[in-house]
Amino acid sequence: MRLLTLACALLFAGGCASIQKEKGHAEVATLVEERIGRKTRWNQGTPEDAEVSRHLDGLLKGDLTSDHAVEVALLNNPALQSTYEDLGISQADMVQAGLLSNPTFDASIGFPLSNDGVSETEFSLVQGFVELFTLPLRKRVAQEQFMADTLRVAHEALSTAAEVRKLFSEVQARQQLVELRRMVLQATEAAAELATLQHGAGNITDLELVTEQAASEEARLELAREELTLVEDRERLNRLLGLWGPRTQWAISEKLPAPPPEEASLERLESLAIRQRLDIDAARKQSELLWNALELARSTRFFGRVDVGLHTHRDANGPRLFGPTLTLELPIFDQRQALIARLEAQHRQGERRLAELSINARSEVRAARARLLTLRGVTERYQRVVLPLREKVVEQSQLQYNAMQIGLYALLDAKQSQVEAYRTFIETVRDYWMARAELEQLVGGSLPGTASHQDAPSDATPPASERPPEATPPESSPPTEPPSGNGHPPAHGHGATP
Repeated sequence: MRLLTLACALLFAGGCASIQKEKGHAEVATLVEERIGRKTRWNQGTPEDAEVSRHLDGLLKGDLTSDHAVEVALLNNPALQSTYEDLGISQADMVQAGLLSNPTFDASIGFPLSNDGVSETEFSLVQGFVELFTLPLRKRVAQEQFMADTLRVAHEALSTAAEVRKLFSEVQARQQLVELRRMVLQATEAAAELATLQHGAGNITDLELVTEQAASEEARLELAREELTLVEDRERLNRLLGLWGPRTQWAISEKLPAPPPEEASLERLESLAIRQRLDIDAARKQSELLWNALELARSTRFFGRVDVGLHTHRDANGPRLFGPTLTLELPIFDQRQALIARLEAQHRQGERRLAELSINARSEVRAARARLLTLRGVTERYQRVVLPLREKVVEQSQLQYNAMQIGLYALLDAKQSQVEAYRTFIETVRDYWMARAELEQLVGGSLPGTASHQDAPSDATPPASERPPEATPPESSPPTEPPSGNGHPPAHGHGATP
């Protein structure tokens, strides 16, 4: 009676499983928000999707920020939405593991071939018996698999967010590099036009003229290449954000932010990565569930299929019989030795995979931390030393040019070197933010004790100062745009203007 009661309870529990669409994604959303402070949503064709669409339009309407771009990707990236569907598949597998197989009903009837006979009937109802007792362990294995899949999906969301941040910084830097290339083109065009006038007056040689003309054409081609790269970077970001049509007309007005005043403590980041990385946690769950699956296979290796049921039969010209039935599968040849060997190998493989992820994570964090600190040092060196020196070179060249001690082209070369220094500076700041996003991805979330980089200074190249009074240049020689007082190139072009 106790065994029958337990079997009935398990039978009842096995028939009560149901699908909950939001199960799993709520955990994903919580994990993502805890680590990067952004929300995500699984679009399932519900009326709430229209509200999400309006929210996306609102995020894209104004100036796009890095945080808004991450949120757009978490809500709209098609590949990520496809990954979210893995939760529905995994949940279906989990529910299926908690269901008992359906009972089997058999019926047969035999009709007499002569007038003196009676019909014969036979009925049976059969249900698998062993699965009633393996159900709890099977459900636990399926639940662990679902949790591992949930962690993997959340890790994909965090990886997408990191890629968006890196590419957003790339677009910001590329916009500033295009501006610098336009400044160089303005300067070289002015120099080429001046050279044409001077050549016509017989003041310079043919070699000097064609040299300035070639420099102008090369600057034009460099600008075209930079503009094409900007278009390509924007389209890469559009693909990450899942945008098309009018939504691709977003704009980024803020400059690439400068590094924060001080770096967060980067000690013990290895331990943080091991504790916080979701792909490592997923590998750990996967190893555990393989062990439980192995234990399930070992515990039932000597039990084949066991079917119990009820049977009723009426013989011809005899009474109706009723009683239980039992069908046993004899594990003579197949004792699940192949399945057990497979699960043992998969469990060892899972443990090695977990060890590999842990070792690689520690190494990658150390390398990313070293890269971040190096790029920060290079950026600070440019700010404190290189850019001010380039500013002084231009100032001294301007003074000597005004005193007619050097020619205009020497002054333009100094300005060109200053712009090139700023180009390298911008690229270094871009690399810093990309390295920072990479490090955040490697530790599984935001760096401890830091805010979003939107809170940093909003411009890696501070605005230029107003044009100060300058000395009167020699006759027929145009004035030059002086550099700003803070070591940065002029805001509206530089070099000679005819």
